[in-house]
Amino acid sequence: MTARIAFQGEPGAYSHQACRETSPDMEALPCPTFEDAIFAVQSGEAELAMLPVENSTYGRVADIHQLLPDSGLHIIGETFVRVHINLLGLRGSRIEDIRTALSHTVLLGQCREFLRGRGIRPVIHADTAGAAREIAARGDRASGALATELAAEIYGLDVLARHIEDQSTNTTRFLVMARHMDATRRGAHGMVTSFVFRVRNIPAALYKALGGFATNGVNITKLESYMVGGSFTATQFFADIEGHPDDAAVRLALEELRYFSTSLTILGVYPADPRRH
Repeated sequence: MTARIAFQGEPGAYSHQACRETSPDMEALPCPTFEDAIFAVQSGEAELAMLPVENSTYGRVADIHQLLPDSGLHIIGETFVRVHINLLGLRGSRIEDIRTALSHTVLLGQCREFLRGRGIRPVIHADTAGAAREIAARGDRASGALATELAAEIYGLDVLARHIEDQSTNTTRFLVMARHMDATRRGAHGMVTSFVFRVRNIPAALYKALGGFATNGVNITKLESYMVGGSFTATQFFADIEGHPDDAAVRLALEELRYFSTSLTILGVYPADPRRH
């Protein structure tokens, strides 16, 4: 039986592309929601889940940081995917035929100059790959979709224009989740440790909790806060650092963090993707 990797979205979505690039030998399993993708791994229906966490243009992906700590899953890898946007149309159609373009509002906003320059009217759709599927079913040569080349392959569409995004650096970071932790040292570009913590209710608690990373020379590459349980006073922090928990500097920094925190949970220890740098 072929191992599966779950993702949120329709076949041909950018998350599907990330699955194909990272785990080409695994069967990609589309799921309606992030919760469904996580449950697919929890239940054993899939071995891994591919979850987007942040985009270089639009920031963090809503809900993911709330879901990860309670999922029971562990981060075993990361991958960075360049978001190349393409104009897709029916087979045999030309770019001059297109009058409207369907896609998610985020992608439409990233192609304003291209669409405006060709007189193409943007139309909001709930999902990028779903937009491609709808165009294929609609059979209207005047309608196109903004999506991946993978979506064109899946739904039998032509790529009328490639890489039409206004910004050439737009990238999404994905985390690969599994049921079991893998803390072995691997990869050629260093290790990353991700964790969540809550600080004690004392003055300057966060400053004191993070002081150990500065004094021990440990680089914090991400630090984000979010409310817990809808309370303005219960704040949890999500952090990524460079290094492995067994590194002497990281070990000392985490010890200091624990002293000033009410809870600390390691979510994953995994190799840095070379595109991180």
